[in-house]
Amino acid sequence: MLTNSAKISVLYIDDEEENLLAFKASFRRQYQIFTATSASAGLSILNENTIHVIIADQRMPQSTGVEFFDIVRKVHPNPIRILLTGYADVEVVINAINKGQIFRYIKKPWDNLELETTINNAYEVYITRLRLKNKVDELERANDELNRFVYSTSHDLRSPLASIMGVLSLAKMENSVTDPNGYLGMIESCVKKMDFFTIKVIEYYRSKRVDKAIETINFKALAENSIDILRLQNSAVRFNFTLSQSAEFQTDTFRLSVILDNLLSNAVKYQKPEESSPCVNISIVANEKEAEILIEDNGVGIIEEHLNNIFQMFFRSNYSVTGLGIGLYIVKEALDRIGGDIVVNSSYGVGTTFKIKVPNAARARILN
Repeated sequence: MLTNSAKISVLYIDDEEENLLAFKASFRRQYQIFTATSASAGLSILNENTIHVIIADQRMPQSTGVEFFDIVRKVHPNPIRILLTGYADVEVVINAINKGQIFRYIKKPWDNLELETTINNAYEVYITRLRLKNKVDELERANDELNRFVYSTSHDLRSPLASIMGVLSLAKMENSVTDPNGYLGMIESCVKKMDFFTIKVIEYYRSKRVDKAIETINFKALAENSIDILRLQNSAVRFNFTLSQSAEFQTDTFRLSVILDNLLSNAVKYQKPEESSPCVNISIVANEKEAEILIEDNGVGIIEEHLNNIFQMFFRSNYSVTGLGIGLYIVKEALDRIGGDIVVNSSYGVGTTFKIKVPNAARARILN
């Protein structure tokens, strides 16, 4: 039971003064009561006071109770709404409940016990929602702090990793270290893996946090930049790139490059070791509406039961290849941010095709 200093605050709106007086007389000891004879007066009270529960009569001269609640929930979503009606507006009431405009309705003349129980239940819902919102806010703050910590730590890790790589390269060039067991190669391999993981963590953070920046896209430069880097990793892979563009195309350059880099990296990484002619086909068709990007490889492929899970964080369909299982998650995250979509088709042992569609932001700006 609430103390007098923490009473449930109830706003009752009705154009009939006798109803307001009867409500006050019945419940003034249990609740902190506010009354209004019109929707506009009720809105003024809501703007100036913390209200937990709103009760409104359905039939009022200027607006119905449901119409009033439809306005109220947009500017004051927290108070729980109860409708009073003395008429058989069953369809209106059902629609109002289904659309979330009201918590419950009470028939007039009301039964004091029923109305008191309904108000108390409504307040419990109010408190539960408030606590849930506070918990969500706390979790979002904690998640943001954790993300910033991971990003900062990952970013700082790259400097010592680069120093280790530099020392290893220098040792190789000078032949200053005798290494009959190949330990230096093992160290270099581990450092490269750690650097790759670190880059992916930074990429994930930036994709989640960096604001969208719309720019005109140079597809040729973007694709060829990714291809040039991947040729250094595996010179045996043949890249076939085609571009057909009929209109200027705009989107977020950073996120589009993240998508291409990750998909092309996977296409190279998951090639079959025994494949005599490994290849990756990249096709981009861009028009005033959208860009359709196809990335096709003749690699190991993905087994059918894994296709629904590949965009989940840390999911890996092939454990024979080193990876975090985060690349495709980053791709999906980046696509969601720019309003794109992705479809994958794969045959195990044959290869994989990713089809990406990205809307043209230039068209959206013209339409707006």
